[in-house]
Amino acid sequence: MFRMASSIKFYTNGTWEDAPGRTLHPITNPATGDVIAVVPYATAEDVDRTARAAHAAFLKWREVPVVDRVQVFYRYKDLLEKHAAEISRILSSENGKTVDDAAGSVRRAIQMVEVACGMPSLMMGQSLENVSKGIDCQSIRQPLGVCAGITPFNFPAMVPMWMFPFAIACGNTFILKPSEKVPLTPTRTAELLHDAGLPAGVYNLLHGAREAVDALLAHPLVRAISFVGSSPVAKYVYQTAAAHGKRVQALGGAKNHLVVMPDANIGKSVEAILGSAFGAAGERCLAGSVLVAVGDVQPLLDALLAKVRALRIGDGAAPGTEMGPLVTAEHRARVLGYIEKGIAEGAQMLVDGREHMNGHHGGYFLGPTVFGGVEPGMTIAREEIFGPVLSVIRVKDLDAAIALVNGSAFGNTTSIFTSDGHSAREYASRVEVGMVGVNVGVAAPMAFFPFSGWKNSFYGDLHAHGRDAVAFYTEQKVIMSRWF
Repeated sequence: MFRMASSIKFYTNGTWEDAPGRTLHPITNPATGDVIAVVPYATAEDVDRTARAAHAAFLKWREVPVVDRVQVFYRYKDLLEKHAAEISRILSSENGKTVDDAAGSVRRAIQMVEVACGMPSLMMGQSLENVSKGIDCQSIRQPLGVCAGITPFNFPAMVPMWMFPFAIACGNTFILKPSEKVPLTPTRTAELLHDAGLPAGVYNLLHGAREAVDALLAHPLVRAISFVGSSPVAKYVYQTAAAHGKRVQALGGAKNHLVVMPDANIGKSVEAILGSAFGAAGERCLAGSVLVAVGDVQPLLDALLAKVRALRIGDGAAPGTEMGPLVTAEHRARVLGYIEKGIAEGAQMLVDGREHMNGHHGGYFLGPTVFGGVEPGMTIAREEIFGPVLSVIRVKDLDAAIALVNGSAFGNTTSIFTSDGHSAREYASRVEVGMVGVNVGVAAPMAFFPFSGWKNSFYGDLHAHGRDAVAFYTEQKVIMSRWF
């Protein structure tokens, strides 16, 4: 069983490695500020050594029949199921989110593995007899080689599994560089993958910061890069990796709008909006951060504000907690900066989350914050905050709501709350956003559909998970045959 070790290790070529002589960076419990582990950062030399080992493993792994490759993931899924509660507790301890929230993300991670187990069908090509007289044509999919994933702090179990189960089941090998803020969860899930019997070098885990990222983006043996993080970094990853000839999918940030029509079901809409805006302390790219009130929705706002004020804030590991702390003191300071900008630019503070900062000693707490009187040009209405801050903008009708959403530089997700099918259909058709919810607060697609952000929320062509992932992690080859 994984324990909070004094120093986190790298997992390379099938073995756990210490990194002697490196500076060790502290990992803290966001609810207490206590150091729970320390982690070394990989150097360019570590990346090179790992990439070479992964490439050597690829030359063998690609020859393993796909029906045999997925057997590892059947065993892995079973181990993840058995250890799901443990993984959720580890995740909560380093990320801060509630154990229930963590458990939901672990369940989504397991669903990714389930879909990857279907790779014998997902990788199937096509064939046609007699495309010309005596000539048959078929297409097949073949793996790329060494692939790498760079993942964020907010979903350390789920987001890596958007990537490596698909890549490995397709016949590639993989290097994961998770967020340096949350190395414990990826370490535990890597231990279970090792226990599932994956051959050495097929999956590798390196911790680190920019040096490791830049080394992966430039390494000649790394064929594909998958990234999830902020939009500025996503753009940098996309441009840098593409300049080195790599295939790239880079998922960026978001500014997600929740449009509420006057005919919306108040009770159900409030619950959905509450979870969307303040679940995971707002630290997710699918969080609703702008509530667009169409016409007269004052009863809904009154009900929402009452619920927001009643949210139980505390240690995510404690029973009954509904929202935990932010991940680090630095991130909390960043979110506080946005709250101060909202006040300075004239927004009306309806609920002040700063009141929760002093009631928890040592933790990085900030309560849910709601601004009213927000104008579209304000900073809090335009930029990604990535924290528990909800801005309320009033518009006169559905057309104005659609224009507001389409004016955003982001296009990750949006939701409309309405009882009218025509409004829902019109909205879903016209908004320039990759994922749309109808009476759903968090429109997160299941593992067999792609995570399809638009605009500055995504750089690349093929999205994460679903059939897009199979296409991303494979090359397509067309074979024309004639026999004499």
